Amino acid sequence: MNPFVKSLAACLFTFGFLGNVHAILPIEKLDSYKGAKAYLVQTKALPMVDIEVSIDAGDRYDPAGKSGLADMTAALMNYGARGDKGLLNEAQIADEIADLGANIGLSVGGERAILRIRSLSRKDLRDRAVQLASAMLSAPTYDSKIVEREKQRTITGLLEAETKPEFVLERRFKKSVYGNYPLADSPTVKSVSTINTNNLKEFHKQFYRGDRMIVSIVGDVDRPQANEIVQALLKQIPQSGQAITKLPELQRSPVEPLSQREIEIPFDAQQAHIAMGMTAVARNNPDYFPLLVGNYILGGGGFVSRLMSEVREKRGLAYSVFSYFAPGKDNGIFQAGLQTKNDQASVALEVMSSTIGQFIADGPTPSELIAAKANLVNGYPLRIDNNRKLLDNVSSIVWNDLPLDTMDIWTKQVEAVTLDQVNAAFKKYLAMDRMKIVVLGAKNK
Repeated sequence: MNPFVKSLAACLFTFGFLGNVHAILPIEKLDSYKGAKAYLVQTKALPMVDIEVSIDAGDRYDPAGKSGLADMTAALMNYGARGDKGLLNEAQIADEIADLGANIGLSVGGERAILRIRSLSRKDLRDRAVQLASAMLSAPTYDSKIVEREKQRTITGLLEAETKPEFVLERRFKKSVYGNYPLADSPTVKSVSTINTNNLKEFHKQFYRGDRMIVSIVGDVDRPQANEIVQALLKQIPQSGQAITKLPELQRSPVEPLSQREIEIPFDAQQAHIAMGMTAVARNNPDYFPLLVGNYILGGGGFVSRLMSEVREKRGLAYSVFSYFAPGKDNGIFQAGLQTKNDQASVALEVMSSTIGQFIADGPTPSELIAAKANLVNGYPLRIDNNRKLLDNVSSIVWNDLPLDTMDIWTKQVEAVTLDQVNAAFKKYLAMDRMKIVVLGAKNK
């Protein structure tokens, strides 16, 4: 085994034991470069560095009829790129990553695409990893043969996924809640089939540029080294480009009750799968913390939640039941769900609905609020106890335009939540007669 890989393995093994979970490390704002913002958290716990590039190029920018384009644009970056020393094919990229003992990964969500790098912080290894990632980020080749091969793999994966109730439910739920907003659409066999090499290159050219990027760095590097990393990563990236059509506003759930709240989807499965929810708030909304604390009591606190008590503990209708708010930079949703036997679907839905409805109407008890805040505050150190979790937090903070001291004041914001704030926030953003409900399976089978 490559000695650097051995070194990395040793670091990973000890990683959880070396982090200081008590001190909150500050987020430093780095020099802007090519229009991109950049941030750093220095930590010397391990000789490693974790880097993320967030690109405003998520699924919501898929053109009509080409759902899946944003995903494929990012996914195919590590299948060929043009570097300083010429073309690199997928095998050469994979070999270089393995030789470095590094990780370079790409993912796409609704709002953004993400490139992540994890490397030993030793300069020669770090520089090689950054150089490779820079080539993938700025100059992917999108070879037509590879594009066709990966399209077929994606189509095969979609066909298989369509046999799984969880996939079908989530796709239909998104369509129901998001309505005409771009995130309502999901990749299909038809939409993926229409994507070609030119589409990928054009999407990359349009969206992968400095003024749509944020770089976050956590690890064993100082400020000058971090600025060097940012410049090396983005050296071939254009600073700006053509104007991009503004996305439509996400239509909030209407004030008036919905004429059709429940959608039933026949599906041959042993259990019924149920989802309910509606549009909610963005992460920077002032009511985020009252909703966070309230939802811990309602359905986010596992076995201590109201939903778990009513649905599982008292009635045995489901093994698990949950609720959560999923806030983003520009929008967000509330979702609750469970799985149950087909012949119990109606009862389970009624219990889940009545529990959520009662919580909206009456809110939590004082003792529930105290316990929820204590659990969230006491569990907070586990959210920042290693570099990856720190990077997750830094990334969320800078992407959502939150104050840079958010990690310092997070527990204080939780502790400051009052009963009145929880009650007001739930009444303001949620209403049972405006919830969309999707039931997949045979309810009365």
